[in-house]
Amino acid sequence: MLEKLTAGWETSTVSDLKDLLEEARQSKFDFVAIPLVHPRFERDHLGVSDGRMGTLTRSDMEVDSRTWTTCVVGKVSEWLDPSSPDETVRLAAEAGMKQELAWASHLAVPAVLMPSPPRTECANYARLLNQVLSQPTMLQLWVRVSLSRPSVADDSDEEEGEGEEEEVQPTEEDGSPRSSKGRDLGRASFEKEATRAEGEFVGSACTSTCALGKAGGKRRRPGAQALPGPGLVPPGPMSPRENPWETWNRLRTLCEFKSSLGVALELTGDLPDPHVLQRWHGEPVKALVFPTAIFLTNKKGYPVLSKAHQAFVLDMYRFKIQVLLRGRNRHPGGYPVYLQYLEHLRLKLFPLPEQDRFESPYYDFLQAPLQPLMDNLESQTYETFEKDPVKYAQYEEAVAAALAVTAPTTVTVIMVVGAGRGPLVRASLAAARRAHRDVRVYAVEKNPNAVVTLRNLVAMEGWTNVTVVATDMRTWVAPEKADILVSELLGSFGDNELSPECLDGAQAFLKDGSGISIPCQYTSYLAPISSSKLWNEVHSYKDLKHMETAYVVKLHNFCQLAPAQPCFTFAHPNRAARIDNTRYTCLRFPAPMAATIHGFAGYFEAQLYKDIYISIVPQTFSTGMFSWFPLYFPLRTPAYAPEASTVEIHLWRNANERRVWYEWALTSPVTTPIHNPNGRSYWIGL
Repeated sequence: MLEKLTAGWETSTVSDLKDLLEEARQSKFDFVAIPLVHPRFERDHLGVSDGRMGTLTRSDMEVDSRTWTTCVVGKVSEWLDPSSPDETVRLAAEAGMKQELAWASHLAVPAVLMPSPPRTECANYARLLNQVLSQPTMLQLWVRVSLSRPSVADDSDEEEGEGEEEEVQPTEEDGSPRSSKGRDLGRASFEKEATRAEGEFVGSACTSTCALGKAGGKRRRPGAQALPGPGLVPPGPMSPRENPWETWNRLRTLCEFKSSLGVALELTGDLPDPHVLQRWHGEPVKALVFPTAIFLTNKKGYPVLSKAHQAFVLDMYRFKIQVLLRGRNRHPGGYPVYLQYLEHLRLKLFPLPEQDRFESPYYDFLQAPLQPLMDNLESQTYETFEKDPVKYAQYEEAVAAALAVTAPTTVTVIMVVGAGRGPLVRASLAAARRAHRDVRVYAVEKNPNAVVTLRNLVAMEGWTNVTVVATDMRTWVAPEKADILVSELLGSFGDNELSPECLDGAQAFLKDGSGISIPCQYTSYLAPISSSKLWNEVHSYKDLKHMETAYVVKLHNFCQLAPAQPCFTFAHPNRAARIDNTRYTCLRFPAPMAATIHGFAGYFEAQLYKDIYISIVPQTFSTGMFSWFPLYFPLRTPAYAPEASTVEIHLWRNANERRVWYEWALTSPVTTPIHNPNGRSYWIGL
């Protein structure tokens, strides 16, 4: 989450860069987005335009390098049309785009705002971007993409509407209304820059003609988008090739999903359906572009957004989104009132719930799954798990319910296997006190460091009915049978930390027929997801091993494409004559909208006892529980799923005498190789 709103202002011409930057700072903008070359300075590929006496653009010495690298986003000229069927236009566009991107690289600007890709054919445009991004460069390219196909404006561009009832008014630092007599950038140079149709960079030959024709008036690149806003006529039916997301997806696929290619997502007056908007949760959206035309006016004359726009903007603010304002000022108070309103919206996210505050440092951070049988956990890991306010409360409820069905006149034997630093022992003792039952507890733990803590607890807290057993549960010979076997061996995918293998050995401790295992059953779940961020994080390692490894991760910048479906179920105690923990499943998910599949999210749901559950499955999530983050199974190559297609996933759980591993593959809408055959890249050791 951003500590403050990071906002920029986009303009089409700049007469004095230093003045513009100062105006922007005074108006609380953090950066400006300006053309790299004057928008009327069209060039050709034949060398005619090279004969001009003027310079291409302003000097890099106009401001210092720190300003270029922190306060300026470059804009590539809109007239460039590398997809034109006219060879002269296309070649001129290619030369011009390469020239401007080379200048941007020279300036070391933090990002370059690229024109919207043509909706019908973007292959040549993508080729140019891919050439730049395939070279050693720090350039970040933001491709302008509209939320929906631009509408056809009616006669009233100034049409006002009712915004939200809550009114936002500019204020001074002390909270009093700000006077409109102060600095008003709506009436200063910003207004002039936003509305002027002509203007020159110092030293630019902007009024020259070139081989492509005269550069006069407000020229829009062929296929570029008109400014949308409220009060617009809805467009007709849209084919997939006209869909802005489809165009973006073709472009980034042609560019091999490079991480330095992002989206500047421009809001439009009409919004797609909410479920379609969610698709952008998984995309690399770097900035939200707000045309001033989409703002409504509240009763006091200040800009507001419609309820639907507010909901979407708030949703996107969660992903460290920057904002970019463009267009002429349409409200009293100038551009600052737009920023004040956008900041007012952002503050609705605060204060963060306690769970979000805990989880936010882990958002989209890849972690290797634990190897609990091979490795010993550290004290800090135990401490993090023990802070969970839900898990141990549910375990206490389950033990209390199990005690209620055991014989009340005898001492109940409870065995806690994998006792760690004692939270399950503590929960079991609390349940016994609630149930007014006498219990004898065995705390079995193989980690010698955790055993030190357990023995200290026995001494310091007077656990006279607790026996600490320092050994592996799979080899321990218990002195007596247990009435209740308690464990927390579950992983993010339920069985991925070898709970089945551990409990199959430990169930020998249970009384035949009457022994109770907590948990008694658990099921893994799987769902296809879109997450450009996660996939690029894995891909950055540039090897096969990481692309065939499952990761524990707090999913954040992602879109789940369908509800999770159950995969593998394990029940305990398992009384089968021959226990086999290998599994295979094929899951089919409908794709309600076109999307890119970057992998699958794994979850689990566990039945502790009777009607007492814990779950990280989104549909049944145990609110407030944070001990487990989902598991992410990446695809080596992202897969495109058309609207109304079927996503078919195959998943195998394999095992031998030394280890357990998963293999996975997609067979629809495309077929991928089987990932991780024979556990060559990722496995869990027994």
